Amino acid sequence: MNYRHLVCIAASAAALGLAGCSSNPTNAQIGTGVGAVAGGVVGSAVGGTAATVIGAGAGALIGHELGEDRDQRQGRR
Repeated sequence: MNYRHLVCIAASAAALGLAGCSSNPTNAQIGTGVGAVAGGVVGSAVGGTAATVIGAGAGALIGHELGEDRDQRQGRR
């Protein structure tokens, strides 16, 4: 399979997954998504596939915790 096909499949799956979110997302949810993308990009720049996966996981965890803290400060739970 071509790299372009894989990117298209991943983008389609992400779009379908996000379409299911009909309510306003919390800061924790936004932080998880943004953190995963940013961590994946940094991991990809640093190393190969393993670094990308580890970076995405670490970014999602950090983004979720930061967003959750912000939600608690705003009294949004």
